[in-house]
Amino acid sequence: MSNAKAAALDWVEANRPDWSAWTRTIWDFGETAWREYRSVDFYVDLLTSEGFSVEKGSGGMPTAFCAVWENGPGPTIGGYAEYDGVPGNCQAADTVKRPREGLSPHAGGHTDPHSALGTGALAGFLAAKHAMEKHGLKGRLKFLGEPAEKLRGSKPIHAARGYYDDLDAAISFHPFYMLPLCNTVRWDTHCGAAYAMVYSFTCDAPESWLAAASASPIPAAHAEPRAPGANDAVVQMYLSGKALKEHLAGTGVSWSMSEAILAMGQATADNIPAAMAQIQYIMRVPTLEMAEHITKGLDHYADCAARLAHCSWRRDWVSKSRPGLANHVMARATYGNLEAVGAPRFEGEAVRLAQEMQRSLGLEQMEAPYLPAISELIAPEEAEHRLRRILPPSQTHFTSDDYTDYCWHAPTVRLYVGRPALRPARPGHAYPAWVMNALGGLSPCIDPMIEVAGKTIAATILDLVTDDALLAAAKAEFIERTGGGVGGRHWIPPLADYDPPIHFRWPEYVTTVRGREWVVPTAPWDGA
Repeated sequence: MSNAKAAALDWVEANRPDWSAWTRTIWDFGETAWREYRSVDFYVDLLTSEGFSVEKGSGGMPTAFCAVWENGPGPTIGGYAEYDGVPGNCQAADTVKRPREGLSPHAGGHTDPHSALGTGALAGFLAAKHAMEKHGLKGRLKFLGEPAEKLRGSKPIHAARGYYDDLDAAISFHPFYMLPLCNTVRWDTHCGAAYAMVYSFTCDAPESWLAAASASPIPAAHAEPRAPGANDAVVQMYLSGKALKEHLAGTGVSWSMSEAILAMGQATADNIPAAMAQIQYIMRVPTLEMAEHITKGLDHYADCAARLAHCSWRRDWVSKSRPGLANHVMARATYGNLEAVGAPRFEGEAVRLAQEMQRSLGLEQMEAPYLPAISELIAPEEAEHRLRRILPPSQTHFTSDDYTDYCWHAPTVRLYVGRPALRPARPGHAYPAWVMNALGGLSPCIDPMIEVAGKTIAATILDLVTDDALLAAAKAEFIERTGGGVGGRHWIPPLADYDPPIHFRWPEYVTTVRGREWVVPTAPWDGA
């Protein structure tokens, strides 16, 4: 191991109290897509104090940032933090099921958890920076804040607005979320495309639905029939979307689509049709062609629903992200560093907390309560082999994540590190979702993953800024796969031809005369 790598790994270990506290801070914020106000301020202040030049609000997104640190001329290595949580997953950092103090169970919380994703990547970049300063290594680190990943939100916009154009290589890290992608890197089968959009229905002229009675002083009096309105349009759209999924089930590929009603109805009484309602869709598909085909179907259903409910409609883009692009050179180098660091170990207090969780669920406490795979390495080729078992031979991409937009601008690696997950009590047993969420907020449980991620990322950055042959080989593979690099015959350009969708009614924390609460009012919590 080089002296620079040793210095970087020592930095990660010495600064454990700091990055552990950072993780818990972001986890406790529990902010959700496009509304990560406290989280972005935390990152911006921290990176500024570490000597980075930081642009807040990059790409026209208030909760995004772009931070740059330079130590003389050299390669530019990119990476990023995510920090958005998920509505409806407000779990306390505890061994029992309960929401965070003073909040509804329906408030936001971290599931993956992006709280540890962001600080794991940050620890790696800060450790590399320390080693570069100490040993006089030249290069440039570019660390971006990527909000709204759950909606595939910021990366397509950053890509389209040029933020990745100067990268020589990029490192993407994510906590493990499915086997066999745990303590490994992606090989050939990268994430696919994702489209997300909001359909808005408005009932602007309800009086033209049916003529009002001659004796009525206002259209649609209480005894008169009224226009169905925007709520009805959303309901029709929702049902039609379910039918679309059924009709495409026989395509022979693995894909998914989910929906969320953002706004529905404005009246609490009276015989007034809802004037506006919105529904959001996000699809995770292998190819852009499939995404375009599904979008045409949704547009058709939106038009039909609007006609039925006497409304007009429009579609606004939330995301259009590209499918991923492999880079074996980057994958081998990163996995080599992961092998040198070793898989995370979950011991001591982490075991005690896991056993306490099992006891609270009425299960027998295990001597070794964690899933074995989270502490085992798996070579990328073997992980690829196992992953392909569940996919048809023709499917080249699987699941989705918008790190894929980095792949088209520089050689990119996708790293997965084991996060705490409990061993099933018996074959076929599944723990409730709150268990894994809570483990992401308990420092003794999540810190081993962050340590391994930080060390692996730091070591890979140092390889890229010191090994000219490695970086040249990664770039050569990138050029070959894109048919000539950026703009090559196989290259896919950025798809975000829309403005950041920040003005929709995204779920968020609000401040009222009752204090700070979630958009869904806090109800008494009885532990049920």
